Amino acid sequence: MPIRRLIAALLLTAAAAGSQGTEYVIDPGHTYASFEIDHLGFSTQRGQFNRSSGSVEFDSEQKTGRIDVHIDAASLDTGLGARDSVLRGEAWFDTKSFPDILFRSQKLIFDGEKLSAVDGQLVMRGEIRPLRLEITRFKCGLNLANRKRGCGADAQGSLKRSDFGLNNGLPFIGDEVRLRIQVEAYLP
Repeated sequence: MPIRRLIAALLLTAAAAGSQGTEYVIDPGHTYASFEIDHLGFSTQRGQFNRSSGSVEFDSEQKTGRIDVHIDAASLDTGLGARDSVLRGEAWFDTKSFPDILFRSQKLIFDGEKLSAVDGQLVMRGEIRPLRLEITRFKCGLNLANRKRGCGADAQGSLKRSDFGLNNGLPFIGDEVRLRIQVEAYLP
């Protein structure tokens, strides 16, 4: 093979390798899914899930990637143990039968160079529904504290809990749930 073709082949291989997304592992110590729901019109009740895992793949040049977030439903925490026990029970999240809540991206949406939203599917209580998460903050770079390259984001979206079989207390307890996910992911 002439040297010219060899160099061209090496450059194409290097370019193709550089255009593949980088895979990051979600840092469970800095990743939480939280929620807000109307309570009898008097207040907004909030809670979070304390355990999560997953991965993020991102290619800034190609504007492509994927996000997989696994949320441990039993890690639900509203700050009140008695309420948490009820919410983990069969009538609500039924965490024994459905231990996982999953979000898997299908499409990253950009506004110019900025990641602005992620379309994907949410799996909860055995139901799969589309969900768009609006991205309010996104950054990739070197984390000076842990000296690792990573990406982080704040995302939020809304869903109807009744779409997932969570019908208790309707219409007194709101049907619309505002879901927020803060995520940090780093190279392994």
